[in-house]
Amino acid sequence: MTSFFERSIEFLKGVGPQKAELLKKELEIFTFADLLQYYPFRYEDRTQFYKINQVREDQAYIQIIGKFVSFQTVGVGSKQRLVGQFADETGIIELVWFQGVKWVKSRVAVGVPYIVFGKPTRFGSKYNIAHPEVEPLTEKSKQGSYLHPVYTTTEKLKRRFIDSKAISKMMKMLLIEAVNHINETLPPSIIQQYRLMDKKSALVQIHFPRNTQELQKAQYRLKFEELFYIQLRLLKLKITRIESFPGIRFDNSELLNEYYKNHLPFELTGAQKKVVKEIYQDFRSGKQMNRLVQGDVGSGKTMVAFLSILIAISNGTQTAFMAPTEILAEQHYNGLKEYADLLGLHIGRLTGSSKKSERRVIDEMLQSGDLPIIVGTHALLEDKVKFKNLGLAVIDEQHRFGVAQRAQLWKKGQKAYPHVLVMTATPIPRTLAMTLYGDLDISVIDELPAGRKPIQTHHMRDSHRLKMFSFMEKEIQKGRQVYVVYPLIEESATLDYKDLMDGYESVSRRFPDYPISIVHGKMKADDKEWEMQRFVKGETKIMVATTVIEVGVNVPNASVMVIENAERFGLSQLHQLRGRVGRGADQSYCILMTGNKLTSEAKLRVQTMVDTTDGFKIAEVDLKIRGPGDLMGTQQSGLMDLMIADLGKDTEILKLARSVATEVLNADPDLKDPKNALIRKQVAAQRKSTVNWSRIS
Repeated sequence: MTSFFERSIEFLKGVGPQKAELLKKELEIFTFADLLQYYPFRYEDRTQFYKINQVREDQAYIQIIGKFVSFQTVGVGSKQRLVGQFADETGIIELVWFQGVKWVKSRVAVGVPYIVFGKPTRFGSKYNIAHPEVEPLTEKSKQGSYLHPVYTTTEKLKRRFIDSKAISKMMKMLLIEAVNHINETLPPSIIQQYRLMDKKSALVQIHFPRNTQELQKAQYRLKFEELFYIQLRLLKLKITRIESFPGIRFDNSELLNEYYKNHLPFELTGAQKKVVKEIYQDFRSGKQMNRLVQGDVGSGKTMVAFLSILIAISNGTQTAFMAPTEILAEQHYNGLKEYADLLGLHIGRLTGSSKKSERRVIDEMLQSGDLPIIVGTHALLEDKVKFKNLGLAVIDEQHRFGVAQRAQLWKKGQKAYPHVLVMTATPIPRTLAMTLYGDLDISVIDELPAGRKPIQTHHMRDSHRLKMFSFMEKEIQKGRQVYVVYPLIEESATLDYKDLMDGYESVSRRFPDYPISIVHGKMKADDKEWEMQRFVKGETKIMVATTVIEVGVNVPNASVMVIENAERFGLSQLHQLRGRVGRGADQSYCILMTGNKLTSEAKLRVQTMVDTTDGFKIAEVDLKIRGPGDLMGTQQSGLMDLMIADLGKDTEILKLARSVATEVLNADPDLKDPKNALIRKQVAAQRKSTVNWSRIS
């Protein structure tokens, strides 16, 4: 039998099949539960009334009590409008209707008291309100004023008269029926300890709050509950993984010790030492490691990965190192080979471009165990790639891989599941990491190697272009190299290409004596590689490029990054681009070139880049600006289907929810305690189809 909340929305009084179909298509509201959890995105204060002489144009909306003095129909045909003179004891304001004139005239009258609500606009010395809401004044309507919910709707729904007011009406109708079916979903102990509003009151007050205080309590309760159950599910996954998936125990660290004593090219930072220690503890635990290492560009993640690889090899196992692109795989191969050669360790690479003859040799060596380290792209996931004893999988920039792809790599361990080390140079705010990767152990490298100088970032307008060119020339004369990057937005690829070519000509005219590289997405791979190599070798002094150089190019001699049309880039992309310089010991610079007119959001992005080089601070601002959905790319779609919580703003609630979920599971991992009966029931009721979006491997 269908429960009350599983009933189709068409069975709600006043909806019916046609409206139900629209609600399903436009808002994904299928059931009573979907509607009840369709929360308002803002509220209008209907508790306050204004006099006409208090009206100002900067008010978002006002509410007035008065009477119509007269009506006048102005214009003809489609340009006809109705103008009503509405008065109280302090003055007169015009109310204007451009549509539904006949309908309005049939419902309002002169000399009758009304409550009017709407947005005031100023014309000369007069104010008017276009398409106001008008309601007869009664004792009930005056006393029944409250914080009025405003719901998101669509143009298609509005055309069918399903606006925010209509949704509000449906909600009232639903709550009348639903209130006796709403059951508590959190134990009394948690509600009492954290002074949470009960579930029934919270659902009523979130839609029709009596006052601001009641609204805040309702929001807090519903946000806590949403985040609590997400964290509970993630933490249960973590417990299951630790208990169910034994890992290969790595006790031997012989190669690590030898490399550390005799070959380490630089002193590790404190942060690197801490992360290596955390990884080694995982290796020795006998449990399968699933660890995410976050570190800004240039923080030394590759060295941490290599030291982990040495432990795996010391224990007779092999390592697969997977990168999302051939350029990045090649860069990792060259970097790791430099380290591995000192110990006489054989390292191979496998990408889509690998020749058949090379692949045959690699496949044989992997199966015989003679190849301890393989670096590659998605090519490593192919069924024919088999290992004798895979002990460690290192995945770089993991958000570019789908869950299924990672699972393929995970299954390649012959004797046990390999340990998994995931690395990302995309700084992830703590709240987002706790939700995306809540079942992983997270390590952070938050320290740059000694000798690295923070990159100086400057904002320049187009009017300062000559000054910018002059600065570029000074740096080139010092023997340095310069990137000039143009945005690449797929929808306007032609325009972007024109921008790039115009920019290339402009730079060529200004620097006729210097060789210049150009790289963009329309070039053949070989041509692109040739141009990049010229820049890497120092044969060209300036590289004009689109964002193809965002990852994968490491030129320590490049000290200037000029980003054209910087206002068209997101914060994380600006930060990644800036990370292409500052890789040597010289002072490096990032110049953000923009037009003279910037939106407030673009100003905030540019100012944030100028103010800080801390990737985590930048990511926090990005989360607040864009919300979590955009930060992690399409592979993580479905992760952020939060109905009320906001990871950018609800950090403290998230921390508390995770802490309470941890306490509950530490005391009662299987939720068998009678006091956790409500939690157990709620976990069981959650849809079995819920995407297990936190598993990394």
